Amino acid sequence: MMQRILQDMYIEPDLLAELNEEQKQILFYKIREEQVRRWNERERRDPSHDVKKSDRRGIQWLLGSDGDVWVWVMGEAPGDKPFEDIVEKLMEERARKQAQREAQELRRVKEAEIEKKFRDAMAKEKARFVAEKWKEETDDRKAAKQEEEEDRIREELKKCEEVERQRGEEEIRQTEERRAKELYISLKQEEKRSERDDKEWQEQLRRSKAADEEMKCKARRARDEYKRQSLRAIEKGLVAGLSGLFHKTHLNGSGHNRRHGTATEHPSPPAEASHSSGASSVWIRPPRPNSRESIIRWFKEEQRPRRAGYERSSNTIAPWFHGIISRQDSEALLVNAAEGCFLVRVSERIWGYTLSCRTTSGFKHFLIDASGDYYSFLGVDQNRHATLADLIDFHKEEVITTSGGELLQDPCRPRSSPADYGGLFQ
Repeated sequence: MMQRILQDMYIEPDLLAELNEEQKQILFYKIREEQVRRWNERERRDPSHDVKKSDRRGIQWLLGSDGDVWVWVMGEAPGDKPFEDIVEKLMEERARKQAQREAQELRRVKEAEIEKKFRDAMAKEKARFVAEKWKEETDDRKAAKQEEEEDRIREELKKCEEVERQRGEEEIRQTEERRAKELYISLKQEEKRSERDDKEWQEQLRRSKAADEEMKCKARRARDEYKRQSLRAIEKGLVAGLSGLFHKTHLNGSGHNRRHGTATEHPSPPAEASHSSGASSVWIRPPRPNSRESIIRWFKEEQRPRRAGYERSSNTIAPWFHGIISRQDSEALLVNAAEGCFLVRVSERIWGYTLSCRTTSGFKHFLIDASGDYYSFLGVDQNRHATLADLIDFHKEEVITTSGGELLQDPCRPRSSPADYGGLFQ
């Protein structure tokens, strides 16, 4: 399973969801390690890899007196105004220009009103004089007096118009000043709101950085865990080397199983679990389980001959083995159990099992890959165990992950008697 994931550089989302945080981090570490390996291999094959460094183009940063990249920060260089003064000046200028634009528009409207008002007044006076002219005598003295009266009225109207215009200009000026102050206050309030938003953003940024740092710590722990388990596997002598072990064991019928360099005798598995080439057709196992029937067939044809689910030295089904049950059922069984209590169930996601255990903070579920001829935690444990019972016994003495400190203690037994294993042993 792990080889296929590294080959495809892809893990299906529902399978990824089955992994806990430690498994995910170590799996990502392995995938990244494989990516680097492929990159280095491609670099070695690429002819352009041999190009001299002197022929490569690049950029050179301007350095400061401290030897680091030179950076100019506005407001901090000699002669720069403080940032607060610059912001204050910009806000005042912005408010003033906005008030001027509004005053100009108000001035245009006011001027149009004044022109219309006195234009209409002048037109009325002219009409009145024209209407009365035919009634008056046409001597020169009266005509001159009439023209003088017209000039006088015209001058008075102009004076009134000028007074009205000055009064309107003063009103506009006061409105402009008042509006500039209002806009300035509004900009200051907006700045304060922006500061509050900036503080909230800074807090969110701090939390995000803390989460990133926590993720980095987990990644570092996963990398250290990966190295530690690799070294532990070498020390225990359990790395690889198990190909053909089951094949030899069951062909010879010896019933012997190697663990930690010792041999332990096992009784032969039940007769109905052995292969019978004449009794059943050849079954080609799909990449992943696609039905409950395929899981049952896989278990009967491949796992029972390897004594999966049995005690180490008897034909008794192990108390920690629960057959085909769901994740929710396993947590319901462990909910009131003590820390370290565990059970093993057949996985519906991969050809293997899921180890569910009770921890101080809740539950943890570890996928056990059994698609090959060994048993190993998917993405966590580098040890390859000959039998499922070997893996369980090993982690009664060795923690699964150093970060979590999961140590298997008491098995969680099935509630019903006789237990229902989902048809695996029928």
